[in-house]
Amino acid sequence: MSQKFNVKVNNSNTFEIDSDMVKNLDTIETKQNSFHLLDNNKPYNIEITERHFNKKTYNVKVNNNNYSIKIEDDLDALIKSMGFEVGAAKKVDYIKAPMPGLILDIMVKVGDEVQEDTPLLILEAMKMENSILSPREGTIKSVSGIKGNTVDKGELLIEFE
Repeated sequence: MSQKFNVKVNNSNTFEIDSDMVKNLDTIETKQNSFHLLDNNKPYNIEITERHFNKKTYNVKVNNNNYSIKIEDDLDALIKSMGFEVGAAKKVDYIKAPMPGLILDIMVKVGDEVQEDTPLLILEAMKMENSILSPREGTIKSVSGIKGNTVDKGELLIEFE
């Protein structure tokens, strides 16, 4: 049985494809992440330039034109219809110390724009250095922690706008 997918290109055009259509494409992998596609005797050079497998998003270059692609399957559509979103943005407004320890370094300051997984600070606990990463993208509103100070578990360290 064929699985159906909704494919959104550049956040504007949506297409429905199924797994049988994909299997029947006339493609050859020319090198890693690069393909040659022949459709109705017209050739296309395709390169996957960026992929976020868990978010089901891809940036693809087709004959030197860039496209942003998001793929949604039946399960994603069902979850969305129930009012949930797969991979919805995390809304965390502050970082608290996950354990008591010593702040070895703070890599951000008020007003800094950070991306998800950007290192914010290093907390030493039980002789181990723990890098505290940003759980989301955003702007730093306040930095309560001070380099060289000890903190208790649950103490506010960084706040986001």
